[in-house]
Amino acid sequence: MRFSSIPLTAALSSVASASLQVVPGGTWTTPDGEHLQAHGAGFVYENGTYYMIGEDKSGGHSFTNVNCYSSTDLVQWTYVGALLSRTGSGDLGPNRVVERPKVIYNDKTGKYVLWMHMDSSNYGEARVAVATGDSVCGKYEYIRSFQPLGRESRDMGLFKDDDGKGYLLTEDRDYGLRIVSLSDDFTTPENDIFSWKLEGGNRVEAPAMIKLGDTYFMFASMMTGWDANDNQYTTSKSLRSGWSEWKKFADRGSNTYNSQTTYILKTSESSAIYMGDRWVSDNLMASTYVWLPLDISGTTVTMKNFVSWVPTSNFASWRNPPAETSYEAEAATYGGKARNVDCSGCSGKVAAGYIGGPDKGSVTFSGIRSDIDGLTTIRIKFLNGDSSPRYANVRVNGDQGRKVAFLTARNNPASSTLHANLKKGSGNTIVIEGFGNGWGPDIDRLMVPVE
Repeated sequence: MRFSSIPLTAALSSVASASLQVVPGGTWTTPDGEHLQAHGAGFVYENGTYYMIGEDKSGGHSFTNVNCYSSTDLVQWTYVGALLSRTGSGDLGPNRVVERPKVIYNDKTGKYVLWMHMDSSNYGEARVAVATGDSVCGKYEYIRSFQPLGRESRDMGLFKDDDGKGYLLTEDRDYGLRIVSLSDDFTTPENDIFSWKLEGGNRVEAPAMIKLGDTYFMFASMMTGWDANDNQYTTSKSLRSGWSEWKKFADRGSNTYNSQTTYILKTSESSAIYMGDRWVSDNLMASTYVWLPLDISGTTVTMKNFVSWVPTSNFASWRNPPAETSYEAEAATYGGKARNVDCSGCSGKVAAGYIGGPDKGSVTFSGIRSDIDGLTTIRIKFLNGDSSPRYANVRVNGDQGRKVAFLTARNNPASSTLHANLKKGSGNTIVIEGFGNGWGPDIDRLMVPVE
């Protein structure tokens, strides 16, 4: 069974009894121990599972893979495979750029259709590219790249309407953001439906669109750079005309909490989730994800920032995070050659340093309290002065542990998420130690939810 919209309620019913949290801007470790690599992503919902399809930036700026991950709760993501991978030459060869991959299912052909921004390393081509697949996360057949309707295309998106028709959302400097109808098989652009620049509107990029009831909502970012951007939205009852003035939806001056729109995930006929990228322009693999629930009333959209939030199956489709107890690393037990290091941004002005390495440094947190007996999200506050990730093996209540990634965080502690089963009561123990022979991050504290 396939859906044109993505219902949140059924898929998240099992989350309500636990404290699985989305942590905007945090390191997001997948079961393979690596940071989630699906930037500029699009989403498909099928048979109770979400699929996240995005850019693999583990190799930096140049194209490596279009990755696909799966999840049943929007919090725990598992790598499934690559839809497309680098080839020896051609569009997908070395030193190529592939951005903002989006997939929609074609009801008539039974094919999944992938569109993406395709370019040279100096962004001199400004094309789109198309590929098709027989399954959402399988291998795709690359078809071609081109300029849609003979015009440049940079940031792009896709939209599938209630009637099954497909549309390309495409931006270029001369014609602005445009809505373009697609052929019946979704592989060829046919006609301009609307252009914001031609209608005197703002110059915007990074488009994403949903339809709630009989109203279309277009979201986009201003052309002011990745990290200086108050993203905005506009609404209309028709794709062809009647679009309202662009309005900001996040706190003014927040630069949309340092993020850029990549996708808007429709969760019901009155709710949606903002999916944004927090790009690190000089270290793209360290870019993170800013996902936040939207508050939608009629045609008015607002959004607030949260340290974390909990997807649920209630009316609002989310709730504020539970209260947390802070466990300071300097009050924990050190092993090996772990010791205090200065940390001006840490809560106690020191952190647990020299984790891992040849002297097997570790830090053990004991007496951790949980009010639930089951799966929960723990935030590990850390520092990492390297440009590449550090890793730790994290053991919970005597298990063998799991590899957890920690991206660059040089001045102020950042969060890395750990999803683990805790026992109800105060008898829980968490050990953070090196992974292999490598150095782990400096640990500031653990933030453990209490219900």
